[in-house]
Amino acid sequence: MFSPKSIKSFFLACKDTPAVAKIHALMIVSGYINTGNCNTQLIASYSRTGDIELAHKVFDRIPKKRVDAWNAMLIAFSSKDSPGEVINLYHELNSEGIRPDSSTFTVALKACTSMMNLELGEEIRKQAFEYGYEHDVFVGSSLLNLYAKCGKMNDALKVFEKMPRRDVVSWTTMITGFAQSGRGDEAIDIYRLMQKEGMEGDRIVILGLIQACANVNDTKLGLSVHGYLIRSHLLPMDVVIQTSLVDMHTKTGNIALAARVFKSIHYKTIVTWSALISGYAQNGFAINAFDLLVEMQSFGFKPDTTSIVGILLASSQIGSLKLCKSLHGYVIRTLALNQILGTTLIDTYSKCGSLPYAHKVFDEIPLKDTVMWNTMIASYGAHGHGNEALSVFHNMLESKSKPDHTTFASLLSALSHAGLVEEGRLCFKLMVHEHNINPTDKHYACMADLLARGGHVEEAYNLIGSMKTEPGLAFWVALLSGCHNYGKFSIGEMVTKKILELNPDDNNSGIYALISNFYAKANKWDEVADVRNKMKRSGTKKVPGNSVVEVNGKLHAFLMEDKSHFQYQEILKILKMLDLEMTSTDVTTTTLHTSCENEAPTSIHWTALK
Repeated sequence: MFSPKSIKSFFLACKDTPAVAKIHALMIVSGYINTGNCNTQLIASYSRTGDIELAHKVFDRIPKKRVDAWNAMLIAFSSKDSPGEVINLYHELNSEGIRPDSSTFTVALKACTSMMNLELGEEIRKQAFEYGYEHDVFVGSSLLNLYAKCGKMNDALKVFEKMPRRDVVSWTTMITGFAQSGRGDEAIDIYRLMQKEGMEGDRIVILGLIQACANVNDTKLGLSVHGYLIRSHLLPMDVVIQTSLVDMHTKTGNIALAARVFKSIHYKTIVTWSALISGYAQNGFAINAFDLLVEMQSFGFKPDTTSIVGILLASSQIGSLKLCKSLHGYVIRTLALNQILGTTLIDTYSKCGSLPYAHKVFDEIPLKDTVMWNTMIASYGAHGHGNEALSVFHNMLESKSKPDHTTFASLLSALSHAGLVEEGRLCFKLMVHEHNINPTDKHYACMADLLARGGHVEEAYNLIGSMKTEPGLAFWVALLSGCHNYGKFSIGEMVTKKILELNPDDNNSGIYALISNFYAKANKWDEVADVRNKMKRSGTKKVPGNSVVEVNGKLHAFLMEDKSHFQYQEILKILKMLDLEMTSTDVTTTTLHTSCENEAPTSIHWTALK
């Protein structure tokens, strides 16, 4: 009645545990239970129907377990997402003196990947190589996946290059690994190599490639991938791929095409809506983001974390404190105030001018990550509160949170705006000597700004000697600003030449304006004329600053010498009245000062203003 083929067909026909149990009973009665690999198939069948306990009981009763039985049990634990059990059984197998095979190592490495345990994975890799599986395609693929998920793409590349045969899974792992590690250029290079070797990419490969194009901000390549998908007809343009295309086009700045792809999607998900909302916000189209949020809700979708983060970004762009408070209320009522939402709220409240609310949100979140600490430090810095930023930094150290490059860049910037030169010097030394963080161009630019603002222009210039690379544009501009403010013309001329050598983009009108102003202060009018002519030839114009004021829920924007506001005349009358009052106040104050020398100045000023 029984044969290897019939047993296999019997088990494949079983759809649930009772059916497997009947075959199991029949095998026991017939005495066939310990024949061939029956127990192995029995373990696999119980596992397939979801009964790990019965699978384990069968495994425990096998008198002499071969490696296939061990592998069946390892696969059973792996299928139930129990990586800890897989590793325990793997160690037990080794202690029993069983020789592992390709399947053993493959499942064990997969468990290490699930636990993100790179150290244990390295031990298993060494053992696999010792047993001769260094060039095994399945072991290699599992090892690639481990390295990719742990962000060790250089190690993954070494394994990949040594593989004698690469399947689609191996190529996919490399492409998605590089893309998710932010190394989009290398992901694209791997894909091109894959094409040269005649391999066709599957859906996962294409998704990785789309993500890579977004990471490298390559508009041309993104369009090429999109066109390839349209032309090839190899893959269905489902909502996941279409949503990825929307995300890619927004990140490469092609917001119009992203909107077109979005409109072509028949069955949109919340992820699709959120992708375009965030894209509008990231590209400065705040009103479009708000309109899309309203439209999304009209279709019955409730805003999720991603869409709320996008709308908060849009709120910060227009400085709407009222809207920020409204979104904060929605988060409290509907979503959990996690680190991502908390950090975004802190940033938005700060940019809307409300540091008290920003700090209140900061205090409400018990578990703060480095990004949140950095955001709070940067918020105080943006408002010129250097001491408060320094206090947050000290609290960060007391909480055992580890500062990173961004922490010190934000802190140095905050101290620079507050004019806290000595504190800045100490923090720079702390970064290098205590936290072993090598200064980047951004840190040096912050230090140059800090010192130059404080009048220590020569010290800022001498920083160049400690830099391992050539200073960037930001460093030279910060230094030139100090030279202009403090009349350091000899250093300023050298700095100006360096800036012009770097050939700033024509859009950087402020840099050319600074150079022009520096030359004017130094009475070098020929150079002023040269800079102005260059700006004229290239069409560069100094973009005027603007202010936005929220009154009764409406935003009012003002430019310098702007007369277009519908209440311009009324505003002018108020300004004239205030000017008159302040002028009369100055006269009254002066008179009171000369006639009442014994009075406290503060009380005299208060009386006059009153």
